[in-house]
Amino acid sequence: MTTARELQFKSINYTGLGAGPRLIVTGAVHGNETCGTKAILRVMGEIDSGALHVAAGSVTFVPVTNPLAYALKQRSGERNLNRNLFPNPQPQDFEDRVANWLCPLLAQHEVLLDLHSFNAQSQPFVMVGPRNNDGTLQPFRHAEKERALARRLGVRRFVDGWLATYGQGVQRRMKSGDESTLNLVLRYGMGTTEYMRSTGGYALTLECGQHLDPAAPDVAYRAIINTLAFLGVIDAPKPEPIALDQMEALSMVVVHDKLDAGDRFSRVWSSFDAVAKGDQIGTRADGTPVTADFDGKILFPDVNAGPNQEWYYLTRANPDFERFAE
Repeated sequence: MTTARELQFKSINYTGLGAGPRLIVTGAVHGNETCGTKAILRVMGEIDSGALHVAAGSVTFVPVTNPLAYALKQRSGERNLNRNLFPNPQPQDFEDRVANWLCPLLAQHEVLLDLHSFNAQSQPFVMVGPRNNDGTLQPFRHAEKERALARRLGVRRFVDGWLATYGQGVQRRMKSGDESTLNLVLRYGMGTTEYMRSTGGYALTLECGQHLDPAAPDVAYRAIINTLAFLGVIDAPKPEPIALDQMEALSMVVVHDKLDAGDRFSRVWSSFDAVAKGDQIGTRADGTPVTADFDGKILFPDVNAGPNQEWYYLTRANPDFERFAE
């Protein structure tokens, strides 16, 4: 088996002659999510062959962001890289070492496209950041640019509200008295896109489909090409935005945890399955039914979650998205 000590980090940069934005595209932040890796290698091959021309600005590709998880063919190496992503002067695990290389690299860029996939069968979607704000949780000033790019990726679903909703769950767990959660603070919810925004840039996470869906690499490829064209990095027509009447914009509102190993879902759930208020979603180990808080859609149902871990999220329609997505 490949050991962490034998691994190395790799990024590839292409820079055009003209002035333009600095884009970075990442794949395999989670080692079993390989659609981004495949798409990145495909685009690099087209640039190297001359089929695509980088004319302005620059693009940096990171085909495999977490080489240990990728070598192991699993989500994480020693922990989830997409949590608590900060440089650490005293690295404790392999992902800390990834962060010490990756975070400075992200900070050298203005725009991030991070390519992922998910476990349950569902349609691709893009995770976007907050509205412009001066708050303490995630101050931001590029909502218009970020959402305009999101509408050019080639998908129709858009989800926001990650960090605030995740933070609510962390705060609840910390009050539970469980010693294992005391080290979970809001910054633990910081991943690639949140770190990129913290440096003054903007970023999107594209969930390209189910891990083994043969169409997922094509979704990732189209998103890369559309991003390069929309930003003017390559010589290509700019993609048209998805029509407003074809969009589905949702906000994450609440996260529910698995409290006991015996907690069970009432059926096989997939992201974006609709629920009505009061619908049964699962059953606690003691037989208590778990029901929907409101009319909405489920997101990230995790049948393999452990006790005091995220079990599923609920989302509701976000009518404000359109006003920031022209």
